[in-house]
Amino acid sequence: MTWLYLLLAGIFEVVWATTMKLSEGFSSIKFSVMTVLGMFASFIFLALALKKLPLGLAYPLWTGIGAVGTIIVGVLLFKDEIPALTWVFVGFLIIGILGIKMTSGH
Repeated sequence: MTWLYLLLAGIFEVVWATTMKLSEGFSSIKFSVMTVLGMFASFIFLALALKKLPLGLAYPLWTGIGAVGTIIVGVLLFKDEIPALTWVFVGFLIIGILGIKMTSGH
């Protein structure tokens, strides 16, 4: 369950970042509320994961999932244009996330 909690924490990080963008500077109440709820869910799931995972493992994985997820959402939903070379570094992030998980011993 610990890894599921961490994955959910990362997904909700993507949710709150996305809804924050959609809130247009917190001028949309609906998306502002969704942002706060997403943050709350992300922090709760991170806290649950931290019960069993070391901080130095959980935190970089949480932020990495959020970073890669928000890049993908930005491209798909907001039509963000990402240079080709940037995708190489996104790939490095994914490799790093998987590498940390696979070598963590947890």
